Amino acid sequence: MAAKKTTNPDVKAAPKAKATPKTKTAPKAKAAPKAKAAPKAKAAPKAKAAPKAKATSKSKGASTVARAADKTQKLDEFTPYKPARGERYMNDEQRVHFRELLLTWRSDLVNEVTKTVGHMKDEAANFPDPADRATQEEEFSLELRARDRERKLIKKIDGTLERISIDDYGYCDACGIEIGIQRLEARPTATLCIDCKTLAEIKERQELG
Repeated sequence: MAAKKTTNPDVKAAPKAKATPKTKTAPKAKAAPKAKAAPKAKAAPKAKAAPKAKATSKSKGASTVARAADKTQKLDEFTPYKPARGERYMNDEQRVHFRELLLTWRSDLVNEVTKTVGHMKDEAANFPDPADRATQEEEFSLELRARDRERKLIKKIDGTLERISIDDYGYCDACGIEIGIQRLEARPTATLCIDCKTLAEIKERQELG
């Protein structure tokens, strides 16, 4: 018979060796952050072009300048009067404004008459050619007609200045209502409101046929 294996109870079986733990893989190194692009340099502002030099003004005494243009420029220096809300019609300020306007207008007309007289004296000549004499006489006749109208206008301006002095300016002679600041700015010597002036013109056309 086979002999039985004898086991020593005191001797314990050697314990199984524990499996060595797996070494952890080293964490992947984080990628270095990308460097930010340097901001673009701003373009230098364009230099402003130097302003053009203004053309030199023409001499005031140039003979090519029309006399009528000179008169218009002087009258254009006046700023139209703008009444405030609720302002009384034809108060002291308004009367002063229109008085200065009329005086300037009158001064310009007087200067024109004086210039015409001097011009006719300087230009007067006894041309031997009849055609030249006729041309000169026609020019003088036209100038005298224009100056005659201006003399009549000067008288009308004087009458208007008199009305301002007696506080009777700016009211219609026909109906007595206010003529209005805007109409007086356009025609300072007006004596009729726009409605009465329109009726007067219609009657005049009917009478002339």
